[in-house]
Amino acid sequence: MTTLAQIEAMDAADALAGFRAHFHLPAGLVYLDGNSLGPLPIRAQARIAQVTAREWGDGLINSWETAGWIDAPARIGDKIARLIGAGKGEVLVADSTSINLFKCLAAALAMQPGRTVMLSESGNFPTDLYMMQGLAGLTGARCEVVQPDRLLASLDASVAVLTLTHVNYRSAAIHDLAAITRAAHDAGALVAWDLSHSVGAVPVDLESAGVDFAVGCGYKFLNGGPGAPAFIYVARRHQAAAPSVLSGWLGHREPFAFDETYQPDPGIGRFRCGTPPILSLLALEEGVDLLLEADQAALRGKQSALSRLLIELIGSHCEGMGFTLASPHEDELRGGHVSIRHAHGFAIMQALKARGVIGDFRGPDILRFGIAPLYLRFGDIYEAVTRLVRVMREEAWRRPEFNRRASVT
Repeated sequence: MTTLAQIEAMDAADALAGFRAHFHLPAGLVYLDGNSLGPLPIRAQARIAQVTAREWGDGLINSWETAGWIDAPARIGDKIARLIGAGKGEVLVADSTSINLFKCLAAALAMQPGRTVMLSESGNFPTDLYMMQGLAGLTGARCEVVQPDRLLASLDASVAVLTLTHVNYRSAAIHDLAAITRAAHDAGALVAWDLSHSVGAVPVDLESAGVDFAVGCGYKFLNGGPGAPAFIYVARRHQAAAPSVLSGWLGHREPFAFDETYQPDPGIGRFRCGTPPILSLLALEEGVDLLLEADQAALRGKQSALSRLLIELIGSHCEGMGFTLASPHEDELRGGHVSIRHAHGFAIMQALKARGVIGDFRGPDILRFGIAPLYLRFGDIYEAVTRLVRVMREEAWRRPEFNRRASVT
């Protein structure tokens, strides 16, 4: 069993330890929910203050050009591309994950005449399934949602597009992105991946896997802030043929010509719709820049080590308390969070929050702990488990106030 002295030595040897100082983290709090909302990068505070005072305040409308506002979606998209194995001009920051997935699915259907099925698996993130259902209602296409073990067998000549979340939001299980993409292509289908729990958390190489479309959010491991804009990836080989069903004015080939007939941008720009949210975009850029400053292999290595420590300590310190691991045990199969099952998971998580350990809960019984190596210490994991043990021994989770369900957990 790993000792406290060994844990302290891990923190002392941590090559990424300096990144913690770049985040606003309240004293005494153990924050294990960066997989839902990343903490505030201190540089984002300064950036937003500068943007509001100078660029918006003094520059006013001139800042669209002088401060590079108009180019921000493509510029930041190119930075995110470096985190997901994409090329320049293949990623655009815009809109929300849901809207971007809608664009991808609509484009894939249009590119696959004669194929009418959008395929996914049960257990996928609900909004992905909702977008499929909404698009089916508009187009007459059909949604097919199958059990995960039937997924590959369901790839037939009727499937236009397969859409999956790379890292499962409940269990953190990682799909084999390359193998599944290859299987879909062998069946003649296109693939749209949701990278919301992947980007900034696990290695992704879209180009080598031959991925067609992908989307992801900016407020989790990218630390872009609440409601941060999302991104869309369209492989360069598809851009000229992939129509954007949301043909907004900034997706026009020459938006400032104010032509009344839509002519799509020849590249990824066609997936822009309306005016970009500059304050949110520039806050997101600071979070992305921090990730790019870190060694990506070191990030994944530390994250795996932190996760292993959490699994080990819960297993040894909480033995007989009713916890079971809901995530894969193997590092290479587990994404950026660790999920633990318990029959009283909701109340336990509320009691933990009251003691300064912030994770989250996903029904029916999963306590979910985000492992973000940019700012977490090995000592944080030890402290979180110490407080969890206290909650269980004191049976604090039985208190009525910890059993009342709220809309956000």
